[in-house]
Amino acid sequence: MKLIVAYIQPDKLNAVKQSLYDKEIYKISVTNALGCGQQKGYHESYRGVDVEVNLLKKVRIEIGVNDDFVKPTIDAIISGARSGKIGDGKIFVMPLDNCIRIRTGETGNAAIG
Repeated sequence: MKLIVAYIQPDKLNAVKQSLYDKEIYKISVTNALGCGQQKGYHESYRGVDVEVNLLKKVRIEIGVNDDFVKPTIDAIISGARSGKIGDGKIFVMPLDNCIRIRTGETGNAAIG
């Protein structure tokens, strides 16, 4: 089992969700996040004062998958989020030791679904 965490542009969320649904991956968690990378932010003027904004809005997607779904999940995220410009995001893949479904008490691969 793996935990896939992706940071993407907010405007790409619907495309990524549709791409995941096309690969029959339905169980995802989405949160708003702030971050910066190669984009390094931007400058704006607020009430006449120059302000550097270096934390940009991102969306964090977390998906727990069985080993068979790791590659299709990554491919779906890439196909939905890629624009070819700086700031498309990052994907992290981490081992997942265990998963427990609270309702039934199932554990491991059966709990992830």
